Amino acid sequence: MTVQGLVIERVAPGSIAAELGMEPGDRLVAVNGLPVEDILDYRFLTCDEELTITLVKASGEEWLCDVEKDFDDDLGVDFAGGGLEPIRRCQNRCLFCFVDQMPRGLRPTLYVKDDDYRLSFTQGNFITLTNLRERDLERIIRQRLSPLYISVHTTNPALREKMLGHPRAGKIMEQLHRLAQGGIEMHTQVVLCPGINDGVELERTVRDLVNLWPAVRSVAIVPVGLTSYREGLFPLRPFTREEATLIVEQVQTWQDHCLERCAHAVVFASDEFYLLAGRKVPPALRYDDFPQTENGVGLVRLFLDEWEKISQSLPRALPCPRKVTVATGMLAESVLAPVVARLNEINNLAVELAVIPNRLFGPQVTVAGLVSGKDILEALEGRNPGQTLVLPAVMLRQPEQVFLDGMTVQELSGRLNRPVIVVDGPAELVEACLESEGFCPCPSQ
Repeated sequence: MTVQGLVIERVAPGSIAAELGMEPGDRLVAVNGLPVEDILDYRFLTCDEELTITLVKASGEEWLCDVEKDFDDDLGVDFAGGGLEPIRRCQNRCLFCFVDQMPRGLRPTLYVKDDDYRLSFTQGNFITLTNLRERDLERIIRQRLSPLYISVHTTNPALREKMLGHPRAGKIMEQLHRLAQGGIEMHTQVVLCPGINDGVELERTVRDLVNLWPAVRSVAIVPVGLTSYREGLFPLRPFTREEATLIVEQVQTWQDHCLERCAHAVVFASDEFYLLAGRKVPPALRYDDFPQTENGVGLVRLFLDEWEKISQSLPRALPCPRKVTVATGMLAESVLAPVVARLNEINNLAVELAVIPNRLFGPQVTVAGLVSGKDILEALEGRNPGQTLVLPAVMLRQPEQVFLDGMTVQELSGRLNRPVIVVDGPAELVEACLESEGFCPCPSQ
């Protein structure tokens, strides 16, 4: 058998696998005679109630194990690499690739360019489809690997080939139609580059994608990210305030059309466009079910709506004086400034907003998620952060709580000689500022 199968890393005690004698180091090669290439094959094929499992022991001996189980019973095994190794790497040479713009010395995983449809299904990673083979398309449809997250950028074949630097990039609409006909739902993104895929090209792209609704569930429009490390790369520039305003207005027009046509907004501008334009983010009803928060779409609206509820139940005073510093990236200053101002109305509480310039990637990078530990240390040098420093969770890789530059929260806390609290959302922010675990935003309590 040519398929190598999956290496078992752990067997749960008392599980079906343990009863069959499976052990770490064994390879699960096939189920009911069908090869198992990855965790998706394993999940798909083990749904049956009667199984014949082909197992190759660490000694090289081959076993055939017959299993009778309930439909939803798991065998109780974990596989090396999560059953998804090796991952499929990106073959593109995108004009705007962020990985190509990163400085050296960051976490090694940040330099990995994946373009793997399996990670799109399991983790929500965006893929370009340029490396998709016919058998991959057939498998996606057969195994119902839905939804997928797809980087479209443009539906103009020639322009997409130029932007992605790949000769098969122009087949995108053919691929999207095929997936739609196969019942696969898709969330799409357009990384917008001024003067390249905006304007008339963006109009075309949005029209093509919206015409594939309900298979295409969302279209997120996000601005290209540019660092200071672009020497030798294709010349790109950031959006101006006026250009961002135009994008926001275009999106509102498209949303109006989609809401009238299918009762869904479908098309969204990232929060960054609204903040750059100095515009208020739309109400929640214009974000559908918030399908692309991981892409920076709707996070500000969710934060503001939760804060609106919580702010009504803040205490008038703290029993003892307390000073806290809340750190964020430059882009979120306008969002957090009113929040900090309201917290400072509480007697005995002093909250300082520390807006952290990005020295790691350069001043054009303003989002909090790309702030490094060293950036924070340098920004707070010579300042008194008070009893506690509060950071947004988006700055860190979870659950390890590690910054992009490899510094841990524990290291940062030690360097600052004070506690560092990581928060996710307004409720946790208020808890950290008030030093009140389990703060209840309910006005009646």
